[in-house]
Amino acid sequence: MARDLSRVHMEAFLEMMSAERGAAVNTLQSYERDLDDLHSFLSERGIRLTEAGSNDLGAYLSGLSRQGFKPSSQARRLSAMRQFYKFLYAEGLRTDDPTGILDAPKKGRSLPKTMGVEEVTRLLTQAEKEAAEEGPDQLQRLRMLVLLELLYATGMRVSELVTLPAKVLDQEGRFLMIRGKGNKERLVPLSQSAIAALKTYGKLQSQVAASAKQPAPESPWLFPAASKQGYLPRQVFARDLKDLAIRAGLTPSLISPHVMRHAFASHLLANGADLRVVQELLGHSDISTTQIYTHVLEERLHQLVQTHHPLAKQGKKQE
Repeated sequence: MARDLSRVHMEAFLEMMSAERGAAVNTLQSYERDLDDLHSFLSERGIRLTEAGSNDLGAYLSGLSRQGFKPSSQARRLSAMRQFYKFLYAEGLRTDDPTGILDAPKKGRSLPKTMGVEEVTRLLTQAEKEAAEEGPDQLQRLRMLVLLELLYATGMRVSELVTLPAKVLDQEGRFLMIRGKGNKERLVPLSQSAIAALKTYGKLQSQVAASAKQPAPESPWLFPAASKQGYLPRQVFARDLKDLAIRAGLTPSLISPHVMRHAFASHLLANGADLRVVQELLGHSDISTTQIYTHVLEERLHQLVQTHHPLAKQGKKQE
């Protein structure tokens, strides 16, 4: 029986990837690990790596799925296999490419991280408590409360939030005009608590400016900062938000400005809002982007049926 040259061909493949393609060390190590794993799988079945057919490789991928590997991990293994068998074909070591008919695993659209109403309440309560404490940093603490109130009241993107103009303070209405992606404007309603926080923030800002020995030049931004752009950098807000989450007894890794935006959308839908309305409020140009929240709608509809459908009620009585 001819000697199995699978390892030799693997080494030649990795050498080619390094020399000709300039593959990074991490990529080469990843390919080597993946091909080693495939080699072990095939060896147990008495099949040589260089002679495996589409069915053998398909069985390997199915095994990964059963073991609970994520679709992204399966896709990476398939990518390594494709590269290797293309190399064997190009070198004349095979007359076909067995990976040609293999499909990449379907990636389920992951649901966005979100926060429950109780977690949002804890965060806002903590921000409110800190904003009420007098002291030299009160304006900064009040700024955090306003940022959170606006974010949860409107669901705006963090980039839209930090670039709000100072003239927002002059508005008397219950609506806010947001300039979003593609310079599109949309109108969003404000909550009573957001309006109240904005007013307090505006007053304190004026007091601090009036009492300063050297007043800073008037800023066009609602949240001015000593940054290159002149407004609060979103990274600084995200960091401060995680610090606030820790003080509120929440897990900081699960909380970010984007998660607050998701919470806004999820909580609206859970309380009966229409998907089209949420699309408009979030500033999504296509409803398919908003449809990631349909899991919330499905859950609400399920509860609705369980609560109100006569057959569901009968089932509960029989229990």
